[in-house]
Amino acid sequence: MKAEIAPQEYEAFKSFLLDASGILLGDNKQYLVKSRLRRILEENELKSLGELNGLMSRPGKARLREVVIDAMTTNETLWFRDNHPFRILREKLFPEFVERPGIAPLRVWSAACSTGQEPYSVAMAVDEFRRQKPGSLRDVQIVATDISKSVLDVARRGEYEMIAIGRGLSPERQKHFFSASASGSWQIRPQIKDMVEFREHNLLDRFMFGRFDIVLCRNVLIYFSADLKKDILTRIHATLNPGGYLILGASESLNGLSDLYEMVQCSPGIIYRKK
Repeated sequence: MKAEIAPQEYEAFKSFLLDASGILLGDNKQYLVKSRLRRILEENELKSLGELNGLMSRPGKARLREVVIDAMTTNETLWFRDNHPFRILREKLFPEFVERPGIAPLRVWSAACSTGQEPYSVAMAVDEFRRQKPGSLRDVQIVATDISKSVLDVARRGEYEMIAIGRGLSPERQKHFFSASASGSWQIRPQIKDMVEFREHNLLDRFMFGRFDIVLCRNVLIYFSADLKKDILTRIHATLNPGGYLILGASESLNGLSDLYEMVQCSPGIIYRKK
């Protein structure tokens, strides 16, 4: 890619990404575009972002558009990221739902799940709670979604290199929840893997996964415009069962949706209950 991205090239790419994924690039993110798309341009022998824009607009280039969206939406993730949400699950939400009459199964949605660390961490938290309180939470369904087919392929395999295992996973959890494979990677154990169902989904599209008791939508809303963020959170509200909970990222907030959700202080950590 040439050293500088022309303003009109950048604006055209911003429009493409917004229409395709809802992600709103800032006015000064040219460096991010260059770093994430450099390999794609080299592989297609393209010299500029403008050439890529033109190629993507041609018929029969759906796969190229998909690869570009993957490159721009795939982010690094961690096991038990931020810790507080998983402590809140084990110490507050799971016990609360165990006491609620008629909760079977407990349904959890991990939105924008990337390579699977978040939903598998939720499944591990379920397993740890069950061992702490035998006979509880017998029926749990975790649905995990992402826009990227490539990260979902990784998530469904449930096999990770040691460098990925080391990001947020304690040695004790690694030993309990993973087994070493012949290739030197680590395979998540069946009792955790089987708890999670992965589906391809764009948050701009209609939600068609039924109702949920808990929704985790963390560290993704920061990429959307205020209007799209409000629309997504409103539609998440419609998917929650009465008294269901929404968990956002540490740097994210509702802003203007106090008629739909009430804030619940968990000291530390904040979650939101459906009104």
